[in-house]
Amino acid sequence: MIFKAKEIVEMGDNILFKNGFKGIVEKVNENSVIVNKTENKTELEFKGNRTVVAHKNYKILIVYDVIENVIYTSFK
Repeated sequence: MIFKAKEIVEMGDNILFKNGFKGIVEKVNENSVIVNKTENKTELEFKGNRTVVAHKNYKILIVYDVIENVIYTSFK
């Protein structure tokens, strides 16, 4: 795995929370982020495509396209 130290989430970052819910950060607030849902492999149901997640409840998903068609993922 490849790890990258990242202190603060930014708009456009991919995150993972609830062990299966993935999304893209649309807005960063003081205590939370607004996330646009991209994948949900949990039993949880969310109305609409957006949800709010506290900073302590997610991990940043970092995707590297190092070699053509090879993707590595890691978490903060």
